[in-house]
Amino acid sequence: MIIQNPKSKIQNWNRLVYGLLLSVAFLLVTFNFSSAATATAKHYTELRFGPLPEVKIPKYERLTLKNGMVVYLMENHDLPLVNGTALIRTGDRLEPGDKIGLAELMGSVMRTGGTAKHTPDQLNDMLEQRAASVETGIGETSGSASFESLSEDLETVFGLFAEVLREPIFAPEKLDLAKTQQRGAISRRNDNPDEIASREFKKLIYGKDSPYARTIEYATLDKITRDDLSRFYQQYYYPNNLILGIVGDFNSQKMRSLIQAKFGDWQPNPQKALPQLPTVTPANTGGVFFVNQPQLTQSNIMIGHLGGQFNNPDYAALDVLNNVLNGFGGRLFNEVRSRQGIAYSVYGYWSPRYDYPGMFMAGGQTRSDATVQFVKAIQSEIKRIQTQRVTPKELAFAKESTLNSFVFNFQDPEQTLSRLMRYEYYGYPADFLFRYQKAVAATKEADVQRVAKQYLKPDNIVTLVVGNQAAIQPPLTQLAKQVTPIDVTIPSAKTTPQATK
Repeated sequence: MIIQNPKSKIQNWNRLVYGLLLSVAFLLVTFNFSSAATATAKHYTELRFGPLPEVKIPKYERLTLKNGMVVYLMENHDLPLVNGTALIRTGDRLEPGDKIGLAELMGSVMRTGGTAKHTPDQLNDMLEQRAASVETGIGETSGSASFESLSEDLETVFGLFAEVLREPIFAPEKLDLAKTQQRGAISRRNDNPDEIASREFKKLIYGKDSPYARTIEYATLDKITRDDLSRFYQQYYYPNNLILGIVGDFNSQKMRSLIQAKFGDWQPNPQKALPQLPTVTPANTGGVFFVNQPQLTQSNIMIGHLGGQFNNPDYAALDVLNNVLNGFGGRLFNEVRSRQGIAYSVYGYWSPRYDYPGMFMAGGQTRSDATVQFVKAIQSEIKRIQTQRVTPKELAFAKESTLNSFVFNFQDPEQTLSRLMRYEYYGYPADFLFRYQKAVAATKEADVQRVAKQYLKPDNIVTLVVGNQAAIQPPLTQLAKQVTPIDVTIPSAKTTPQATK
């Protein structure tokens, strides 16, 4: 038998009473708060917000070293971190047509293959010990190298970053590994219908041999050697072909000295010339194309044609047009998804590029038996926006959506610096985005209809469907008399992979 201390009984009783009082008080407060909230609740259309704050670019410094390297510095002492990015004037669009994949491999193995001073493992260990990183890569229109470091480790990490940029050795075993990984990617490239649609649509717009649409194959991969990587590196990686930007917790004077110490003696290329960019012409100006994937229960659809560039004077009006078509409340959503109920997703937008024509693209996903109806619905909306002027309400919503999202282009100094570097890289004015902002604000209903008539080409629309041919009823021949099949079978390697030289 356990005899409880009377004092403990009193304490327990006090705790119980205190707990009950707290519960009652909480219920009363909650009830009053809920009642007050209910009494003051408003419909979202009644909510009013003040004007957005003016966006200002943080203070930065731009300088050019004697060897031609352009440098941007932007101090930001919020956190003890420093980030840096280099943009190199290159890109996979400049690689030889018989060695597709060369640039991507070079961009990868440049980092993974070590440097003249450090093996790959040594480089990895030194960075991991400091929770730092150095990364490299090459995309369609540019090469990049970046680093992230704590402020206290800046000198060491920046030194490793400079080594990777200036002294890569492209270790043969790392190239072999990268090629093996790329072969795996080739073997899986038909697993995702979205990826099939995107890849094949680019070929229909630009041409299958265009640098903006061609794909890596086993055969082109097997031809690439270590010597090819070295030659590609030597052709494009030199200081007067590079823009370096650094943002974070550093002293600009000390940073300039560090940059000079690590890059000042890097010899420029006296014969530097801007690369000749590939020409772009439309590969098709119409037609219906089909990729049969019997395992699918829905169709992935893309329609469109060749587009334009960001520096088009009508870019702002075209972007407003995008917001009239897209998103919740947009014409495509309202008609194709909400009213007709035939879309899992639907979109349509003018998608420009910096220095070559982009595309106008529309499409989405729908069930197989609604494929023809889905395509016709999008075509109808494209024609309607050319003939039916947008309403003041539509225009206001589209412009507000664009202008209210403007501030997200400047969420942090790193993002802002990246944009400044990108504009210089492609030859755009530093205030391009602000010019765009003013142009959006000045856009009228008539401007949207004008650009829709001028730039959208319903008669030149290319239509691609990735889906189950047997399940698409009515058939695609209701869209066109001729439907061209596309074979996405992956070509086998004609040669056994050779040892990397």
